[in-house]
Amino acid sequence: MADLRFVGQINGHRGWVTSLVCPQTTDSNVAVVSGSRDNTLVSWTLNNNRTSDEDAYATSVRRLEGHSAFVQDSALTNNAEYALSASWDKSLRLFNLKTGACFGKFLGHSKDVMSCAFSPDNRHILSGGRDNRLKIWNVKGECVYTLDKDSHTDWVSCVRFSPAVQS
Repeated sequence: MADLRFVGQINGHRGWVTSLVCPQTTDSNVAVVSGSRDNTLVSWTLNNNRTSDEDAYATSVRRLEGHSAFVQDSALTNNAEYALSASWDKSLRLFNLKTGACFGKFLGHSKDVMSCAFSPDNRHILSGGRDNRLKIWNVKGECVYTLDKDSHTDWVSCVRFSPAVQS
């Protein structure tokens, strides 16, 4: 098992950090994406000019804005080109990490969205929230299925897809 060691911290949010997600690929310029109670996502890259422990471990590349309430969760596509955010403003947003453009606002939850995930093929998005519902979306922002009948009787606080089976 690999040893874990503290190598530094990153500063840049104006509120509590509520989510961290790292790319699944090693060729990404993005080292981590963080979500916060300041209503934003921030993408970070490693600071290659770091010479001491006092130097910033990572630098902010882009602040992704648009939510009107806390960002609770975030997810990345497999290639780390797009980030998804789940917010207490009852929406999800899909951002292009290279340009910062918001490609879609996903509306349909009646209360705070607590969690989000991309399917292994990046073609679908799963969300869950305080409205006790699970929703499956296409990447265009269209809800294709809502699980709400005879299902959860309380908040859905975490959603995940199982990894794709390799054949």
